[in-house]
Amino acid sequence: MKNLIIDIGNTRIKSALFEGEELIWEKSFETLTDGITHWKSSSFNACLVSSVRWSQEELEEQLPFAFHFLNAQTPIPIVNGYETPHTLGLDRIAAAVGAWSFASGTAVLAIDLGSCMTFELVNPQGIYLGGTISPGLRMRARAMHEFTARLPLVAVDSVPTSPLGTNTQAGMKSGIWFGMAYEIQGHIEAHRQKFPDLQVFICGGDAQSFESLAKDHIFVVPNLVLRGLNCILNHNVKQN
Repeated sequence: MKNLIIDIGNTRIKSALFEGEELIWEKSFETLTDGITHWKSSSFNACLVSSVRWSQEELEEQLPFAFHFLNAQTPIPIVNGYETPHTLGLDRIAAAVGAWSFASGTAVLAIDLGSCMTFELVNPQGIYLGGTISPGLRMRARAMHEFTARLPLVAVDSVPTSPLGTNTQAGMKSGIWFGMAYEIQGHIEAHRQKFPDLQVFICGGDAQSFESLAKDHIFVVPNLVLRGLNCILNHNVKQN
């Protein structure tokens, strides 16, 4: 069975075609019109849409095919133990499901490096336990610039070679990147105290910047959220 997955964010529209759990293609679009042109030429059996920009009713008026719409009531293949599931970001639960699909039976930690850095923990029984949210690379750079009088806005498009900066800009870059790296490592070690077999999956737009952290039981999977959405769609199709 072929699944079309559409993830509509605030700035980009990501989409992917899966056959079962195998990724066939992945494409991003700036506008919904561009996406529709491509999706109409694709053959698929089911579609899942996750959107922070348009409601289900608005998308039903625009998309020329039937689709499942992801919301807080959509059944998922893990147990959501969050106290307020209606406030949990859909991308966060999708990342958790994606990580669980790779390593069900062990505890997993999904780390999404986007505008914010998020951590999502699922225990070996498949229960989502919650997570953490903190600023991402560019948000940290902007915060230092906007909340001080003299610090410049630094680019964070390259990995610093040392945690020690020999000038102000280098010091800021090292503080941003190594601060995040140490935070990631700290979270992993804290969760491994309880779950020694923890497997970690890193995704998001800045995942490649932290590829050096990948080692035993730590994997970089840039399209983890799309894979999680595909798992959710498969779960709902089976239920029907």
